[in-house]
Amino acid sequence: MLTEREKNILYLLVEGFTNKEIAEKLFISVHTVKAHLEAIYEKLGVNNRVQTVIKAVKLGLVEI
Repeated sequence: MLTEREKNILYLLVEGFTNKEIAEKLFISVHTVKAHLEAIYEKLGVNNRVQTVIKAVKLGLVEI
C-alpha cells in the first residue's frame, strides 16, 4: 500500500513533526514531503493530517 518513504513520513507525521522538520530529518525538501503527503492522503482516502493519523491508527499502520 504505502512505500517505505511514505511510511517514514507517516510515522513522523503521527509524532507531530511539521513538514519542515520531516524534511530535515529525512534529508529531503519540504516540497517532496508535501508530494509524499498528497500520495498518502490519496491512498488512505483522507483530506488532512488529522484524518491521516486517525485512519493510519485504525488500519494498524501506526501505534500511538
